[in-house]
Amino acid sequence: MCGIAGEIRFDSQTVDADALARMAEAQAARGPDGHGLFIRDTIGLAHRRLKVMDLSEASAQPMFDPQLGLGLVFNGAIYNHAELRAELEGRGYRFFSQGDTEVLIKAYHCWGEDFVTRLNGMFAFALWEQGSGQLLLGRDRLGIKPLYLAEVAGGLRFASTLLALLAGGGVDTAIDPVGLHHYLSFHAVVPPPHTILQGVRKLAPGTLLRLQPDGERQQRRYWTLDYARSAADEARPVAEWQDLLLDALRAAVRRRLVADVPVGALLSGGVDSSLIVGLMTEAGVANLHTYSVGFEDVGGEKGNEFEYADIVARHFGTVHERIFVPEQELLRHLPEAIGAMSEPMVSHDCIGFYLLSRAVSRRSKVVQSGQGADEVFGGYHWYPQLDGSAAPVDDYLAAFRDRDYDDYRALVQDRYLGHDASRELVTQHFAAPGASEPVDQALRLDTTVMLVDDPVKRVDNMTMAFGLEARVPFLDHELVELAARIPARHKLAGGGKGVLKEAARQLIPPAVIDRPKGYFPVPALKYLEGDTLARVQDALSSRAARERGLFRPAYVDRLLSSPADHLTPLRGSKLWQLGLLEWWLQTHLA
Repeated sequence: MCGIAGEIRFDSQTVDADALARMAEAQAARGPDGHGLFIRDTIGLAHRRLKVMDLSEASAQPMFDPQLGLGLVFNGAIYNHAELRAELEGRGYRFFSQGDTEVLIKAYHCWGEDFVTRLNGMFAFALWEQGSGQLLLGRDRLGIKPLYLAEVAGGLRFASTLLALLAGGGVDTAIDPVGLHHYLSFHAVVPPPHTILQGVRKLAPGTLLRLQPDGERQQRRYWTLDYARSAADEARPVAEWQDLLLDALRAAVRRRLVADVPVGALLSGGVDSSLIVGLMTEAGVANLHTYSVGFEDVGGEKGNEFEYADIVARHFGTVHERIFVPEQELLRHLPEAIGAMSEPMVSHDCIGFYLLSRAVSRRSKVVQSGQGADEVFGGYHWYPQLDGSAAPVDDYLAAFRDRDYDDYRALVQDRYLGHDASRELVTQHFAAPGASEPVDQALRLDTTVMLVDDPVKRVDNMTMAFGLEARVPFLDHELVELAARIPARHKLAGGGKGVLKEAARQLIPPAVIDRPKGYFPVPALKYLEGDTLARVQDALSSRAARERGLFRPAYVDRLLSSPADHLTPLRGSKLWQLGLLEWWLQTHLA
């Protein structure tokens, strides 16, 4: 995993080498093991390397193959690169490296754009054709690896982080009204192509974007998630689904052990991470290092699940480490976590993941993590509410959206108001072909949109702040496609994730399964008090905030007068949303 950046000129001018170098340097934490620049007149590619596969310099990037006339920068990991290499060697291709990067170059030369359908992994790439001058940008099916875009005078730039594009300069930093609407509606989720800034876009997951030397472009979606089921799938006994699921997850975990460095695991003590640890042990990982993070108990809210993580660690004999974070240390490092955010993210998990990643990165370079299981297998409380719903869009919004449109209009100043973009987005996704039942429609939206720009983005940002690669087996696309075929009733069983929990009984202790779902709220962020409340007040009352004029003062004053009384349906602080946004803007646009 790494950081990539680049620029393509459409005006025949030479690439701005200084801007490209700044973009690369802004991503140094993502790739502390090496760096490189490649500039050929109107094309420039930059790379920061984290050495995980083929630790030699033969896999350094940017990589250019003079025989094929192809250049590449790539962020991610291709788990089936050895199989693809063997197939390509059978077709006469010869390799000068042992990693996955060169495999992408040869695979594109052999199969063209369709090479992406052969990849199993997480990736974002830019591939340059010397002969035609075209640049192909691509992103993995489930958006595990980010790719941001910015139009600049006479060209286009791209990078793994929004902050790198800001470092390059020339970006329109005005607030995007649609991005703002999504941010305040979906607890900071801003679906592509939007971001909070008008001048920065995101390439959607499962998408290719081809750029011509004159600026003409073609974009196409190469993957979609289909919930259509055959009669055989509908009738299949749940026990068979459990076996199929476990076999698919077993394969996903095994694939994510492909590395030239040891692979550890983040172990929360929940079903999802515990199952991953069990399957890693089953796959033969010796001296498996596992890590758990926990916080102080405050006001009757439990701040850790160490007891359950310990059960799993003992059961599988892992080398386990508890990482306990006192509340004052957590809040002291909050500005650093905000500084590491590519986009503003309100989740309480951010600071926890930031400090967990700092500790883990001292001992491991790669870990497997359990994100995605709740979205893929139906673990959230709003899915049963949608079962058989006659008004699924309304029911989804009532459970998930942070505020309705009337409340949004009361909050945001007139110049940022527009149509009800959050309702429009949900309506369009629910109406798209491939998911006819309300629960399936919600699962598809959450898996392909909400998951991408909340938990997945959060983990990428916080782990890569310390050069730690996180791999997510539950987002293996073959597993996700299998899960989409499983009837919703099997997912909703047992209070949610029923089919997954029952499959897990074949491997992990029942004490980890038969317990309430745990969360790790940070009370000072949930209820806002003390120094954090003071910092939020300062951000919202600052000169920069007044000049930006996002929010109506009367609404802000009402939240400030009693922060704990203004929570979203998912129990997040409405004041923290506003304060975090201003804090992020003032950190990165100053």
